[in-house]
Amino acid sequence: MDDRTSEVLTGRERGTKMKAEVFLPEDYRPAEDEPFMNERQLEYFRRKLLAWKNDLLDDSRSTIEGLQDGTRNIPDVADRASEETDRALELRTRDRQRKLVAKIDSALRRIDEGEYGYCEATGEPISLKRLDARPIATLSLEAQEKHERREKVHRDD
Repeated sequence: MDDRTSEVLTGRERGTKMKAEVFLPEDYRPAEDEPFMNERQLEYFRRKLLAWKNDLLDDSRSTIEGLQDGTRNIPDVADRASEETDRALELRTRDRQRKLVAKIDSALRRIDEGEYGYCEATGEPISLKRLDARPIATLSLEAQEKHERREKVHRDD
């Protein structure tokens, strides 16, 4: 590597070179008055996404353990039906979370590729408030609303 390895790298360079560790104070929050998707903002969202993913994976592991441990022979039909309903609900929740982990992985890839934070439809920046609330967002609020209106019109047909 050349003498730029200690610099903070951007965009596609990240995929091929080691980037310097970004210092991020614990109380850091992205602000509108700093350059959009600078290294600190990217690191903030990367950490937020990784923490979210780890929480989901921990929940998933505990669910699997619970389902394995919870296999019992329950003689009462109503109790058994209730337990099966609970299991089905838990499995649906885990399936939603599995899909969410895939979206988190996609967002992390967009960070690495320098595309994170920009609307897929318009190319415009997605607001920091929206990204903070939904770090996996791929559309700006306006583009998302337009998409949902279009979906609703087609669903009514």
